[in-house]
Order: sequence, then structure tokens, then C-alpha cells
Amino acid sequence: MNLYYRKQLWKVSLLLLAIIVAALSLLYTNRLVKSLAVEERNRIELWAEATRELITSEGPGADLSFILRVIQNNETIPVMVTNENGEILYHRNLDEQKARDSIFLQKALQKMRTENPPILLPIDDDQTQRIYYGDSLVLKLLIYYPLLQFAVAALFIALAYLAFSAARKAEQNQVWVGLSKETAHQLGTPTSSLMALAELLREQAIDSQTKIELEKDIRRLEKITDRFSKIGSKPVLEPVDLVEAVGHALDYVKNRVSSAIRFEFIAPEKNIPVPLNVSLFDWVIENLCKNSVDSLNGDGSVRVLISEYSRLVHIDVADNGKGIPKFLFKAVFKPGFTTKSKGWGLGLSLAKRIIEMYHGGKIFVLNSEPNVNTTIRIVLYK
Repeated sequence: MNLYYRKQLWKVSLLLLAIIVAALSLLYTNRLVKSLAVEERNRIELWAEATRELITSEGPGADLSFILRVIQNNETIPVMVTNENGEILYHRNLDEQKARDSIFLQKALQKMRTENPPILLPIDDDQTQRIYYGDSLVLKLLIYYPLLQFAVAALFIALAYLAFSAARKAEQNQVWVGLSKETAHQLGTPTSSLMALAELLREQAIDSQTKIELEKDIRRLEKITDRFSKIGSKPVLEPVDLVEAVGHALDYVKNRVSSAIRFEFIAPEKNIPVPLNVSLFDWVIENLCKNSVDSLNGDGSVRVLISEYSRLVHIDVADNGKGIPKFLFKAVFKPGFTTKSKGWGLGLSLAKRIIEMYHGGKIFVLNSEPNVNTTIRIVLYK
């Protein structure tokens, strides 16, 4: 299975696990909230009964100690008592300073009406009071606790993910640098030997065409070695005519693919100086063009278009090959992602590194439609 798909599977699995844990936590908290709400209503009903007994008690000798203890025991649940006309007769467990304001009391009453149904308190045959109550602070905290819990967990996960991503990118950079330097070192030794052999052949009676082809291959090896050495360190950018650089890289690819592949190069008829490292930028254009050629299956067209704007330049590499599904637009630039049976999945990842890290530009899939066309855009700043 492709490395990218394994990573996606892990991400989806972890997301599903997080959703299951969150759902179970919400269900459990919801059960606690309902249980506490029932308990609070029972307490208010007991409080209402005690209040009714206090109001209707007869004679000064009645024992009211238990009733008073029940009434005074409510120190957490906000309560308001009104008459049949909605006039507030009594309130408890509200902010004493704010409760002096009649507007505050009316708003508090309206809120309690929406939170819980009232408890009717019959005083006599002609009079019935209503008791309204709100949720206690404990119940409110319990309701919002899961949200707070998830917010803290999400923040922790986000920070952990950012830290992990930063560490992973730093590790990837070290791997890129180490691999590039080692590759440049390994290529340097046989290249030097071939250069010595070429010099020796110049002195021998060898077919001139053979010597020419050998020298071409040696120059190509030198260029590859130079590219890898620059990937391993920060390359120097110099003002270069972009049209010439792109045309040169395109010519290299055209001479090495089937004549059934048609190439089209559209560019302004003037110099466009852009800070480039030509050796690395050629590599990007070659990779993009080779990917386009591979997607054509031996027949089709590749078009390279340069568009100049005030402060930036667009280089579009388009083909009419098999295309890229939209959900893979970003994935194609990840290391290890490939749709080829023998591919390593490093070409576009390397192109992204060269364009964005070394040249300060952007590279992305501009558009793609399966079996119709694909366009990859490079954005460079002048």
C-alpha cells in the first residue's frame, strides 16, 4: 500500500477514535446533567412545600424548625416566587447588588421561565403562587464542562501536532540534506574517473562520435552532481532570463522522448529576468515535463506557458493526459506519493522544495480533469 494512503488511513482511524471518545463523554455527561436536573427539581419541590407549610401554618406554637431548615438549606439554586399576576414576591440566591434593579429581576425571571417549568404553590382556594428556578452553578458547569474539556484537548492536540510537524519537517530537511550530499559525493568519484577516461580517449584513435557522446554523458553527470550538492546547501540565486532557462530545459526533455509527444512553448518575446539557480530550476521543469509525458501513455501534448505580471511570473505546465483527482491536488507533492508502479514519489516533492524553499515561490495543481487535462503552476517573484 502507498505510504500516503497508509498515513491517511491512520489519520482517519485516529479521527474516528476521537469522535467515539467524544460521543461517549457527551452521553455520560448528558446522563449526569439529567440526573442532577431531576435532583434539583425535587429539592425545589421540597422547598416549595416547606414554603407553603410556613405560610399556612397556624398559631405561634407550631414547630417550624424543620421547615425553616429546609428553606434555608437551599444555597445554590436561584429561586423566584411570583403571584398569579406575575409580580415578584420573593427571590433567593441571586446577586444582591444586581437584584436591587427591577429590570435585572425581570430578565432573571424570564430566563428561569425558559429553563424550567414553574412549580405551582397553592396558598388557599383563591390564591396560587408560582415558583420559578434556574440551574445551579454546579449544573451549569457540568453542562459546559464537555465543551471546555474538548477545547482544552483540541488546543493540546493542535500544539502537539504543530510541534510534531515542526520536528518532522526538521528531520526531513536533515534527511534531504544528508542524502543529497552523500549522493553528490558518490557521483563525484565515478564522474572524475570518466573525465580522466575521456581525456585519455582524446589521445587515441577512437571514433569521434563516440567521444562526443561520452563527453555529453559526463557533462550530464556533472550537472546531476552539481544539483545534488546544491540541494544539500542553500543555493545562490542570480538574475537569469526565465524564457531562456525554461526553453533550455524543455529542449532537453523534447530530445529524449517519443516524437509522438507534441510540445508547445508559449512565452513573451523578451527577456524576463528572475532570480534563479538555473541548475535546480532546470530540474523542476524537467520533472514536471517528464511527469506530463508519463501521463500521456505515448501520445498527446505538453504545453508550457509563461505569463508575466507586474511583480510575478506564472509558468504553467499542462498536458492532456490521465489527470489528477481533486482530492489528491496537495498529496502529489508529499514525499513518497506516487501513482507509478516503479516510482519513488520524490519528483514533485523535490520540485516543491526547490521552488518554495530555495526560490521563495509557489507550486500547485492549478486544475485537472481526469483524462482531459492537467495544469501545474509555478509562481515566481521578480
